[in-house]
Amino acid sequence: MMICECACFSAFCVLTLSVPLFGQGRNYGRSMVISEQGIAATSQTLASSAAAQILAKGGSAADAAIAANAVLAVVEPMKTGLGGDLFVIYWEANTGKLVGLNASGPAPKGLSPEFLAKQGFKSMPQAGIHSFTVPGAVEGWGKMHQRYGKLPWKDLFQSAIAYAEQGFPVTEAIQESWAEEAGRLKNDSESMRVFLPGGKVPKVGDVFKNPDIGHALRVLADQGPTAFYKGGIAAAILKTSHELGGTMTAEDLADYSSEWVTPISSDYRGWKIYELPPNSQGVAALEMLNIMEVTPASPLGPFSAPEMHKRIEAMKLAYADVRRYNADPRVFKVPVDGLVSKDYAKKRAALIDPLHAHCDVPNGDPVGSNTTYLTVIDKDGNMASWIESVYSEFGSGITAEGMGFILQNRGALFSFDPHSPNVLAGGKRPFHTIMPGFMERGDQHIGFGIMGGANQPLAHAQFVSNIVDYGMNIQQALEAPRFTKKNSGGCDVSIEVRVPTATLQQLSERGHEIRIRREYTQEMGRGQAILHDSKTKTNYAASDPRADGEAIPEPIVR
Repeated sequence: MMICECACFSAFCVLTLSVPLFGQGRNYGRSMVISEQGIAATSQTLASSAAAQILAKGGSAADAAIAANAVLAVVEPMKTGLGGDLFVIYWEANTGKLVGLNASGPAPKGLSPEFLAKQGFKSMPQAGIHSFTVPGAVEGWGKMHQRYGKLPWKDLFQSAIAYAEQGFPVTEAIQESWAEEAGRLKNDSESMRVFLPGGKVPKVGDVFKNPDIGHALRVLADQGPTAFYKGGIAAAILKTSHELGGTMTAEDLADYSSEWVTPISSDYRGWKIYELPPNSQGVAALEMLNIMEVTPASPLGPFSAPEMHKRIEAMKLAYADVRRYNADPRVFKVPVDGLVSKDYAKKRAALIDPLHAHCDVPNGDPVGSNTTYLTVIDKDGNMASWIESVYSEFGSGITAEGMGFILQNRGALFSFDPHSPNVLAGGKRPFHTIMPGFMERGDQHIGFGIMGGANQPLAHAQFVSNIVDYGMNIQQALEAPRFTKKNSGGCDVSIEVRVPTATLQQLSERGHEIRIRREYTQEMGRGQAILHDSKTKTNYAASDPRADGEAIPEPIVR
C-alpha cells in the first residue's frame, strides 16, 4: 500500500497495489531485549550505553538512571537537562513497594499575574525568563541517589562530561527537533552561541560539543546538588535571570526541596496501573482507562473504528477534567479520589455516543460523586520509571550564562484566570504534563512512559490497553500506531497512517476530523518500557522507534 501525505482526512489519497503475502510474521519491527541482567532503555543510544556501564559496575537502577539522564541532558538538549523538572516511580524489588518522587519546582515568589500585567502581558508567557520556574531535576537526582544509590555520586557523570567536552554525532530524531524549534533560541544570544554553532542547526552526523555544560557537570559531580541551588551554578542562573528582568532569587533556589509522594492507582481488567498524583497529570490516564473499562474492548481489534472511537472520546472526557481540576495539591484540593472513581467513570462513559464524535466536551463534577523518559532495572530487580523535561522544545529559549543548559518554561502552564486552580502564584507549582507510569499483575511488573506534553495520558492508556486488552508484548505495544490530541475541545485528531484505511474512513464518518501523520512520528510521543518477571527473574525491555534510542542490557564483567 502507498499512501501520500495528507494534512487532513477529508478525502482519501490512497493508492493500493497488489502485494504478495509471504506469511503472517509479526506486525512490529524490533524485538524485545531480554536479559537476566539489568537493562537500560532510553531515547538515545549513548545514554542507554552509559547506564548499562553503570549497572555493570554494580550501580543501582537509580545510579544508572541519573547517569542516563545526565547524558540525555547533553545529547537531547532541547528536551531535557539540568534546567528542568523530574518525576520518578521507583519499584523496590525486595519489598515490592512503589515510591514516588515529585521534583517539580515552583514559580519564583516574586512572580504574579499583577507583576506580569505591569510588564504588558495579558496571559501567561510561553517562553522567556518569566516562564522559568525553579528547576527540580538536580535536587531530585540527589534525593534518589541518597536513598537508592550504590556508587559514588561523582562516578555517575563521567560519560556525560566526556560527550559534552569531546562531542557526539547528532542523531536523526534529535536533529529533526533541533531544526523545527531553532527559532525559540534566536531571542537569546547565549542560546544561539551554544546551540547554533556558526549560526546553524547541526546536521545529522555533525559532532556537537558543549564545553559549557561539561563545566557545569564537573561542578555538579565534584560539589554535589548543592552547587546547583547555592553554589556557582546557582549564581549563573541568578545572573541570567537578573539581566533579563526575571524574578528568581537566591532564596527561591536555596529553599527548593523535592517531595516524596505515594503513587495513585486504579485497576484495569485485572492489572493495577500506577501514576503519580497532582500536580502531575497522571490522573488523566487513570480516568481514561476507567472510562474505557466500562465497555468491553472491541473484538475487531485495537485499530478498529469502534475501539479507536472509544479511546478518542474517553480521552476527551478525561482531559476536560484534568484541565479543570489538576493543580498543585499544596494550595488546591484536587479531587483525585473522585476522578479515579469507577462510579464516576460510568457517568462519564455514558456520554460517549458510539456513532458520533463529540466536539465540545464539558468537564464533569467528581467532587459530587517535549520531555525525556527512561526506565532502568538493575540486577536485583529494582526499577526506575523516570521522566525529566524542560517542557517545550528548548524550554524558555534561555540558556544559563556560561553553563550550557536551557532553563525550562514550566511556568507557561499557569493561568491568569483567578478562578482557575492553576492560577499563577509565587511559590506555587504549575500543572505538570510529565508522568512516569507503572503497571503490575502477579509476577509481571512494567515500568513505562511515553513522552510528549499533553500527549502522555492518552499514550499511556493506549499502551496499557494494547497489553491488557489485546495481548501485545511491550515492544509491540510501544510500536503500535497511535493517535494524539492536544486538548479536549474540537473533533480534530492526529493518527499515524499505519492505521487501516477502513478505520480512518469509519472514524471520519463518525465526525472525527482526521489529520494523517507519517508512519512513526515524534508527535505521538517517544516511549520506553521494561517488564520484570519476579518469578523467573527475567527482564524484557522495549524502546520506541519514534526516537533514536534502544534498550541495552548490562554487560557481564568477568
